[in-house]
Amino acid sequence: LYMIGRLLDLPRKQARARADELLERFSLTDAAKRACMEYSGGMRRRLDLAASMIGSPSVLYLDEPTTGLDPRTRNEVWDEVQRMVAEGATVLLTTQYMEEAEQLAKELTVIDKGKIIARGGVDELKAKVGGRTLHIRPSDPAELAAMAQAIREAGLDGVAGAQAVPDEGLLYVPILSDQQLTAVIGLLGVRGFSLAHVATALPSLDEVFLAITGDKASTFSDAAPQEVAA
Repeated sequence: LYMIGRLLDLPRKQARARADELLERFSLTDAAKRACMEYSGGMRRRLDLAASMIGSPSVLYLDEPTTGLDPRTRNEVWDEVQRMVAEGATVLLTTQYMEEAEQLAKELTVIDKGKIIARGGVDELKAKVGGRTLHIRPSDPAELAAMAQAIREAGLDGVAGAQAVPDEGLLYVPILSDQQLTAVIGLLGVRGFSLAHVATALPSLDEVFLAITGDKASTFSDAAPQEVAA
């Protein structure tokens, strides 16, 4: 790190201070005296990122910076990328991990087979795909199958179906509008089912990518749900 700092024309004292700062930020201080060839893959990734930051660049290009990292190290890298952005840097990041894109990106560009096929913010792209998933938890888990059957047999306009997942104690219903949400909840109420919890979730970014690229996305989202009034 010190060598790269000097190659970037940082004064000796500043290069040393910056190297020490980045070693601390990337939890590499204890390994500072070891040869880089002895580092693990995760440590080398962190060192690579630290080296790219030694000159405090205003624009930084990161090519899949967290590939092969364990969850904790990946989160540390995410924190550092977010800190750089907060300090005024512009980061161009390529990734195949939709979770990473959703966590870090303000603006997304989706590339498929070498061509740009979509561009926009996370919420903007989700809105283009459309649809939500209604998550329903009955007061009595034994009623899950009956609830799913009632929805399927009712033939509600625009409601494609329902999936009961006993292991989670949840019923998943894909919907496209608030009117469909109201219709599903109303139907279950009329049929005498008691609901303990109701929430909706937007499509996950994985589902958005699959929909945009023309592949079949999962109907039922595992995205974090938002509570709604039953």
